[in-house]
Amino acid sequence: MVTIAEVARAAGVSISTVSYVMSGKRTISQETRDRVEQAIADLKYSPHASARSLASRSTNVIGLQAPLRSGVDVHVVMEIVAGVVREARANQYDILLLTSDDAAGLSRAARASMVDALLVMDIESDDPRIAALEDLPTPSVLIGLPAGADGIACVDFDFEAAGRLAATRLTELGHTHVALIGAPAEVIARHTSYVDRLNRGFLAAAAELGLDATVHACPSSQESVTTVEEILTEHPEVTGILFHNEGALPYVAGHLDTGPDGRDLDVIALCPADIARTVPSLTDSIDVPAEELGASATRAILGLLEGRDQPPVQLLAPRLESTADAAASISAP
Repeated sequence: MVTIAEVARAAGVSISTVSYVMSGKRTISQETRDRVEQAIADLKYSPHASARSLASRSTNVIGLQAPLRSGVDVHVVMEIVAGVVREARANQYDILLLTSDDAAGLSRAARASMVDALLVMDIESDDPRIAALEDLPTPSVLIGLPAGADGIACVDFDFEAAGRLAATRLTELGHTHVALIGAPAEVIARHTSYVDRLNRGFLAAAAELGLDATVHACPSSQESVTTVEEILTEHPEVTGILFHNEGALPYVAGHLDTGPDGRDLDVIALCPADIARTVPSLTDSIDVPAEELGASATRAILGLLEGRDQPPVQLLAPRLESTADAAASISAP
């Protein structure tokens, strides 16, 4: 662990000068300030978060980076966060929420001994934060499944399997032309991991089953109604849909039983169960167990903190829920 004395020696100044540069309590020449800041950067020095962490090297705090980027569905994010918090508190840990979306925020929290471990959300397929996490001594778990994260444990819902499950179900329902109406364009453009995997699974299964399949972006706003109508108008052959956009689903709920030309549609929604229950026109749904996902990731990070080996990848399996079966079970005596 780098000390302030080492920074002072590297910069050729006194410890008090380093302290003044960091606190800004005294005027320091720009030349001296530059030397101190360069030494801090070179040595990756940060002051400890508290005397408790100095003494015990433990904070009983887990850092959770949950950036609310454009297009991200806040409802699902907060369900995941609720699962993280519930599991953490059950094990006497608190959560420090990090809202930054870059590696710098993770490094600050880890190197300042603010947290014992890091959970990271909104993972991209080629995520620039991975290299920084691999350089940190702090245990980390990704809630997502990127490429090239061999040294970091990953916990996520199996979106690729969900795409395959939906394509198979639409085939069983007799459809030959299907579409995946999914995330907003900006989420797709970031190559967010779950989007890439869902698309890959859906298209691969469709090709194997001989289906004609397309994938379309959809905004998570009132504009989604127009977008869905345009997609169905441009693709009059499509009769089976996998819909994955929790934010848009309430807007398009009344437009998913029939197309703009009156053709019947079968729609499978990939979303948390509580959202699916608000849309009676759905044929089937695949639950995204967001709260359990957060709890599973927390259990993985607690296992690492306790020195237990964790599987490099843990994926929650998708499960198809039939709207018709659910309605029958409710009405049964």
